[in-house]
Amino acid sequence: MPKRVREERNKGFYDVKAERMDRAERAAHKERESLRIFRYACENAPGYRKFLDERGINPAAVKNNGDFSRLPVLKKNRMPELHQSHPPFGGFLAVPLEKLKRIYVSPGPIYDPEGRKEDYWGLRKCLYNAGFRPGDIVMNTFSYHLTPAGIFLDEACNGIGCVTVPTGVGNTEIQVKTMAGLKINGYIGVPSFLMSLIRKMEELGHDTAQDLAMEIALVAGEILSPSLRKELNDYGIIVRQGYITADLGGVAYECPQENGMHISDDLYIEICDPTTGERLPAGGVGEVVVTDFSNDCYPLVRYGTGDLSALDEGECACGRTSYKLKGIMGRADEVTKIKGMFVHPRQIDEAAAGFSAEVEKIRIVVTREGVTDRMTAEILLRKGVEGTDALKTSLEERIRETTKLRGSVVFVPEIPAGSKKIEDRRKWQ
Repeated sequence: MPKRVREERNKGFYDVKAERMDRAERAAHKERESLRIFRYACENAPGYRKFLDERGINPAAVKNNGDFSRLPVLKKNRMPELHQSHPPFGGFLAVPLEKLKRIYVSPGPIYDPEGRKEDYWGLRKCLYNAGFRPGDIVMNTFSYHLTPAGIFLDEACNGIGCVTVPTGVGNTEIQVKTMAGLKINGYIGVPSFLMSLIRKMEELGHDTAQDLAMEIALVAGEILSPSLRKELNDYGIIVRQGYITADLGGVAYECPQENGMHISDDLYIEICDPTTGERLPAGGVGEVVVTDFSNDCYPLVRYGTGDLSALDEGECACGRTSYKLKGIMGRADEVTKIKGMFVHPRQIDEAAAGFSAEVEKIRIVVTREGVTDRMTAEILLRKGVEGTDALKTSLEERIRETTKLRGSVVFVPEIPAGSKKIEDRRKWQ
């Protein structure tokens, strides 16, 4: 297919009316819709009403945006506990089960419901405004198994007229041959894997000037460092970031200015103190707290994602009037994203629980080699226990079962007191 010029990918709006809405009108709309979905959740999601009752909150007293901003933050890292106490959705599902289209399983575990509304996850706008266009041939390298990323981005691609190649994760040689054979020009996945595929292509003897047809990439699931973006740009690839989660779908996306991520028109986002839940002024770094007023199946109100960011209220040269997030600046808790997947401290405890006779203490250490995340489990054995190859293999298999990620086990003489369960040593440049 003919190569598209960069200008074609950098112009246009998916929904010009919503994206260029007057700012005062936008603020009033978001306040009105946030209050509406709050009342809806109170009436239809018993788990949310219980969450408020336990904190002595009277829904009738919430009448305006100021009242709304004082509601307690529903923390994402508490959802596994809440789901398990009232399975399968913790009482947060607001429609009968038969109204759903799919149910996904995220680490925790958390069950993420998907309703039948068209573009349920709001990802078509994210893809189009990042630069994807009808007719693009797009390889989707996110997993299609259990978690939603593969399927919901596949459907969004098709919704804007792209042709999807569902490659999923792994099998790099087959993926490289597919990239070259089909002249694939679009990529969806974590940025490090795209770089790995290009290096594999070179390793296999391909001439990237001839065989690499890639033009546009939407990356998510891990931090895109400036150096990696430049390296991919040097191959002629436009690389833009999306902030996408399994429970909210498309939260924010980069426009052609590549200077922060525009907040979805269907979400109200506050940046809050991670401890108190108090809203911070523009520019302050805090937890991303989201109210999704587009989702009547699974209404999430003042939902604390655990991600840290800051609001940019400046005007964007692209013409969109929504505020932007200044990027993801880390986590407010110990939950850590590794190779695009969240890993919870409780998963580490679960992995070690089956080896209580052998393991005294466990710690996960995350490092980065080039563009690839490495997960190492440091194991402190009980006195008298020998660190055999068989024990190492058994532990690695168990950790893979609980986290869905491959990691290596090393036996260590000490894990310092007060150490985090997951220690992130990655450096982003």
